[in-house]
Amino acid sequence: MAKGKLTAVCQSGGKFTSDSDGSLSYTGGDAHAISINTESKFDELKAEMAEMWKYDPDSLTIKYFLPHNKKTLITISNDKDLQHLLDFHGSSATVDVYVLPNENQTSHQTMSQSRSRMVDEPVTPDSITHAASVSGDTEQLDWSAPLASHSRDENPPNNLALEAPSSDNDNVLQKLVKSWENCITGLEQQFNNVLDFRVALNKFSIAHGFKYTFKTNNARYVIANCKAEGCPWSIQAARLSKTKLFIIRKMSESHTCGAGKSPLVTNHLIKFLVKEKLRDAPHAKPKEIADEIHKEYGIKARYALIWRGIESAKEKLQVPYEEGYNQLPSLFKQMIENNPGSIATLVTKDDLSFHRLFVSFQASLHGFKNGCRPLLFLDTMTIKSKYQSELLTATALDGNDGIFPVAFAVVDVVDDDNWHWFLVQLKSALSTFQQLTFVADRQIGSRRPLSMIFKNSHHGYCVRRLTEGLKEDLYVSHTEEVLHVIAAHFHDAARDTALDGFRKCIDNIRNISPEACEWIMQRGPEHWANALFQGSRYGHFSSDVAEAFYSWVTEIPDIPIAKLVETICSKIMDLMKTRQSDSGQWLTKLTPVVESKLQQEIQKASMLQVLVSLTSNFEVCDSLGVVNIVNTDLWDCSCREWQLNGFPCCHAVAVLQRTERSLYDYCSEYYTIDAFRSTYSNSINLVANANEAVKKKSTKIEVRPPVRRASASDPPKKRRIRDRHRGPFKRPLHCSKCQGAGHNRATCHIIS
Repeated sequence: MAKGKLTAVCQSGGKFTSDSDGSLSYTGGDAHAISINTESKFDELKAEMAEMWKYDPDSLTIKYFLPHNKKTLITISNDKDLQHLLDFHGSSATVDVYVLPNENQTSHQTMSQSRSRMVDEPVTPDSITHAASVSGDTEQLDWSAPLASHSRDENPPNNLALEAPSSDNDNVLQKLVKSWENCITGLEQQFNNVLDFRVALNKFSIAHGFKYTFKTNNARYVIANCKAEGCPWSIQAARLSKTKLFIIRKMSESHTCGAGKSPLVTNHLIKFLVKEKLRDAPHAKPKEIADEIHKEYGIKARYALIWRGIESAKEKLQVPYEEGYNQLPSLFKQMIENNPGSIATLVTKDDLSFHRLFVSFQASLHGFKNGCRPLLFLDTMTIKSKYQSELLTATALDGNDGIFPVAFAVVDVVDDDNWHWFLVQLKSALSTFQQLTFVADRQIGSRRPLSMIFKNSHHGYCVRRLTEGLKEDLYVSHTEEVLHVIAAHFHDAARDTALDGFRKCIDNIRNISPEACEWIMQRGPEHWANALFQGSRYGHFSSDVAEAFYSWVTEIPDIPIAKLVETICSKIMDLMKTRQSDSGQWLTKLTPVVESKLQQEIQKASMLQVLVSLTSNFEVCDSLGVVNIVNTDLWDCSCREWQLNGFPCCHAVAVLQRTERSLYDYCSEYYTIDAFRSTYSNSINLVANANEAVKKKSTKIEVRPPVRRASASDPPKKRRIRDRHRGPFKRPLHCSKCQGAGHNRATCHIIS
């Protein structure tokens, strides 16, 4: 038979019977044969089958069995399900398809109650094994755990409103709930465990529109009754001896409360919908999910309910926070084994609580030493966690001005001690290396200067952080507009390469506000002004370059620390692979970003005039008559742009072109493509089966969580009751009626 083509033997009018082994067989009725293929459409197929038996197309259900499985019926409800049928039975010539009219479904369910097992949910190829297991082996919903805790209570109350939905929304919701109608089919039905039974019972109650209470609810026995007064419906299930299997022992035939007329919209249904939305968008916000549910199903749920559903889903998808810390030792061990030469250090306190960790891969250290400028940016970010966790980063820039992570640390708190420890670890990792320039917040190294650890290094203050501090300290005494002008002059002072230009900017600030000028000059201009700074920042003034790479840390939902570390490492690995691949397409001598900057300087140079010189010193004059001195032997220009940026400024370009020299010979080697490729020449090998490594629970406690971070959800602190002997003396109450003490006339009990 041609691939993708199948003969469907359509049967209807008969009935299902159950064999002793639980398998189903269909007897009686009529049969017709039709051909289906990959081009077949569900609506057309449904219409053709309805025409065969004169059924209403909107009131019939189409089902089939999986190959080698006569115990599970699968429903076809759309084109995707029809394609699954072709995929599952692609090696067969025919397939039996059962057409069931809705009016006969009640009798069909009764006939198949004994030991029958149905799954009315669409099945994908990845879930064949899952769907073919016992009926209770359906997907675990978020409400399974809460049910176990409400042993004798009803299912949770409604916290949502069902608005009048559109017909499309109504149909979508009806299809979803309808797929749960046969989660419970009758006596002797088996489930993998008690949780699976509770899940099925909840789906069943929602689909049939009734509430229930637990009379008994434990790991061995469950009895549930319909909540409606006088309704005899009940169900009893028990665990099979020496197994985890749960089996239905007793079940009432019907309700007298009118259940089954319409599905019941409950919190459980909302939680299920939330989990489905999180599959498509794991980082979706509660408001976004609430809007989608309202749009698709016409259900308007409270924000708090959506939020609780997200939190519950996250707990199901990951190990507890406490276990995440305990997994760090094994994760670090595998990390070092797979990446020789890398450093992964973990430090705990005396009580085994987490203190700090440090990670630096050999590939990162090699790339920094062999291809990056001797420039490091130090920054910190707060990790979204219920425990105190802060991320410290040391980041470099590659030859294309792209961020290059060198090392990172996670600490319990940001303080001078942890920063000092981080820098000591970084120093040890880099071993012998040339003079470094750091761009970091002024507070880093305030007590222990960076030069104490890295000899002859330079600390350039982050101008952005200084500007923020300036505005915060002077906000009360200056208007926002004045502060904006002061900040602009401050930035000009920081960037000006000439001492005269720096002084002019400072004078401008002094004329506006002497107080602001004094504040700025007390922040060490030799650490932030180009005209005074002795290090090489290559035109970078802010320490937040790493935010472009690590910003996701502050945005993602809470995850265990072991998974967080593994994710950071994975992103570094992907970054290095991508950059390595991209550089293979470059054909210029310099990296694209620097090549573009050099072309801009070439355009500026066309407007300059070079005075001929017999030495290496040249005078370059611009259109305004300003003269700059260029020394080609020292790679020096009086504008200082050449020295600061590492590639020829427009004045140097004019001289080099006039003397017919190659511009590329006067560019820093860090900007060449060869250096860039050397930066990413080594690769990172992540932990084997990393996802499994951060999921398995450790039996031995090696690392405990740190102190928990205070949050808005924590109970309020108790108010301190002041000593009654402190404070002003209060005159005791005195009654003018009875002359008694301790009360007044209005509260006197003596009747006059």
